Amino acid sequence: MKKCSKSAHESLTELNITPLLDLAFVLLVIFIITTIPPVKDAELVLPTAWKHQKDPPRKATYISLQTDGTLSLNTAVVALDHLLPTLISLRTDDPDLNIIVRGDAKVKYKQIRAVLDLCQQANIAKVDLATEIKK
Repeated sequence: MKKCSKSAHESLTELNITPLLDLAFVLLVIFIITTIPPVKDAELVLPTAWKHQKDPPRKATYISLQTDGTLSLNTAVVALDHLLPTLISLRTDDPDLNIIVRGDAKVKYKQIRAVLDLCQQANIAKVDLATEIKK
């Protein structure tokens, strides 16, 4: 008498290796994580750095416009007609000339635009408009 049928023997001879592969991958990952050698830094003497002092800011040239139409360059009063030659001479002396245009709040934009046009004609690249921050 047979103890096992033929179909029972065939199912026992086939081995399902999916769980074995899962186990092998888990063990491989654990092995890789635990066997990475710790990185040891070499003994180095790093150079010291000195705190760099900031360069002093370039002196800005102020063009101020008042409500009565008075135009001043820094502290000297200048007529609008004489501003262009003055700006050209300042630019030739200092190619990195920085102009800050300060106008009273009640000055018409037409006057400020005229000053900006003169700065452009004098080929001054750095022109800023001064404003106040309200608190």
